[in-house]
Amino acid sequence: MSKTIKQIIMRDYQNLLDGVEEAMVISIRGVKGIDTTRFRTNLRKQSIKVTVVQNSLARNNFKGTSLEPLNRFLTGASAVAYSSEQSVVQIAREIVAALKDFPAIELKGAILDGLVFEGKAGVEELSKYPTKDEAIAQNVTLVLSPARKLAAQIKGPGSGVAGLLKAIETKLEVGETIAKAG
Repeated sequence: MSKTIKQIIMRDYQNLLDGVEEAMVISIRGVKGIDTTRFRTNLRKQSIKVTVVQNSLARNNFKGTSLEPLNRFLTGASAVAYSSEQSVVQIAREIVAALKDFPAIELKGAILDGLVFEGKAGVEELSKYPTKDEAIAQNVTLVLSPARKLAAQIKGPGSGVAGLLKAIETKLEVGETIAKAG
């Protein structure tokens, strides 16, 4: 392959992966053409793209980026799964779920915030992580939980007193007498 063609391909990779900091390397070798199209279409609906890459050119392209640790997975037939809208956790969930329909897909590895997940076990572990939005929601819940409990504790006796006052008011409106306590 000529140097000009390699430069064009590398520029193409650069444009496709511009701004992508998390990705996954898979192999779709052994998956039939129609199944590959179905697999990619299902992922595309989730804003996830799969690009088959030439290993040496992808390695050169990943140098100096957050994707550089993925270079060790670029052996044999390789494809990079990525998204500018979805977290790599969501990508891993979708691809692990797709293994039921497409068992020939090989999970090579993924990277999340500099943490590398290797092989099928690593990617399956990654798919169980919360996404960024889910983690934020969990933290907000943890922060607000004590305040909710405190508000309930404060509100509880007050609502009991309010209920008693309402009962007294209702009895007085009807004309009943109220018995004195003690």
